[in-house]
Amino acid sequence: MKISTVILAAGYGTRMKSKLPKQLHRVAGRTLVEWSVEIANQVSSELPTAVVGHGKEDVKRVLTDRVQYAVQEEQLGTGHAVQQAESLLRGQVDAIIVIYGDMPLLRGETLRGLADLFIQEQATGNLALAMLTVVRDDPQGFGRILRDTDGKISAIVEEAACTAEQLKIRELNPGIYCFDANWLWDNLSSIPLSAKGEYYLTDMVEIAVAQGKRIASTFADIEEVDGINTRIHLAHAEQIMRRRILNRLMLSGVTIVDPDSTYIDDTVSIGQDTRIMPATILEGCTEIGRDCVIGPTSHIIDSQIGDHCSVSQSVVEYASMAEHCDIGPFSHLRKGAILDAGVHLGNFGEVKNSYLGPGTKMGHFSYLGDSHIEGNVNIGAGTITCNFDGENKHKTHIGANSFIGSDTMLVAPISVGKGARTGAGSIVTKDVGDGELVYGVPAKAAAQ
Repeated sequence: MKISTVILAAGYGTRMKSKLPKQLHRVAGRTLVEWSVEIANQVSSELPTAVVGHGKEDVKRVLTDRVQYAVQEEQLGTGHAVQQAESLLRGQVDAIIVIYGDMPLLRGETLRGLADLFIQEQATGNLALAMLTVVRDDPQGFGRILRDTDGKISAIVEEAACTAEQLKIRELNPGIYCFDANWLWDNLSSIPLSAKGEYYLTDMVEIAVAQGKRIASTFADIEEVDGINTRIHLAHAEQIMRRRILNRLMLSGVTIVDPDSTYIDDTVSIGQDTRIMPATILEGCTEIGRDCVIGPTSHIIDSQIGDHCSVSQSVVEYASMAEHCDIGPFSHLRKGAILDAGVHLGNFGEVKNSYLGPGTKMGHFSYLGDSHIEGNVNIGAGTITCNFDGENKHKTHIGANSFIGSDTMLVAPISVGKGARTGAGSIVTKDVGDGELVYGVPAKAAAQ
């Protein structure tokens, strides 16, 4: 059976009080709508369809070609939103799953269970749809499920239309369905216009009942169907998702010393026997190898860290460290920093857009920018590459096995040869040859 997913992501999300479309707010490293795409891909190999409207260009920039798009120009309700996907999907698939762009906590296995229920029940015939329901005390604005005396679903009443008695019903409709595709397209246009001037997808249940069609249902966990309407809901979802991610990592062999103070995006990968110390934040497409110690109080963004590395009380952003490197405390690897194997970077060291070769040691209170440092170089404390002349950035090159004395200033563009040395406090303004010793202000070659 061919199943496709329609993601409703056209709403304004006015209660978020944000210029950003609601579905583009983030939870654990992904936008809300990206979580929906991830879930959809776990159910079907068919390309999901995103129904977009408000902020559609922003949504398209995020999702790119991961979905196909239908546009809801006017916000006329969920039924009208699904109708916009008809031209793309009619006759293409057997079943349509409808989910939302603001339910990041929904699990793929729950959606697969809904699809399996639909397939199983459809085999007995006359099935219009299968749906999720949830029982909880906080209705969060969801419609109420009405059942007949036989326990069969007879209707869904939106909260605004509920009687006082219906408001007491604790079985709720989170709005997640799996429809028989042909039946859906044949009947969507029968949805009546509501008092609010919208077409509600929930009315498809009453249409099915009136036609004598069967409706299957299964319960979802309470936390999975929490919608995001306010930033309070967003923070709550972040807490739940963060705990899921940390549990998954710990079960895979990662030690997380203090989960309550550790924040790790879902997009981060960490190798076995790595130890994450308290108050550490790992974001973006970060990859950390095996047997590392990360933290405490470290922040790593979109970076690659090899096996057997240590990052103590430091910031690493858009950078990479090969195996057996250690940095910190209070080091900063900025964009384009590349540490080869066995590099040591001491406290309060900063590296930007530079390569440090194997075995190079960089002392504390030093800055290297726009530099290429070969292997086994010693960078003394307080060394600075003066790479910016006020208008342009310039390169510094230091050859292998060189020794750069403490408080050396290297005024780029400049090259220091292999095995060369600079005296402490030198200001180097001219190239230094292989094996040469320079010192002074400005630095000059030592007398032979």
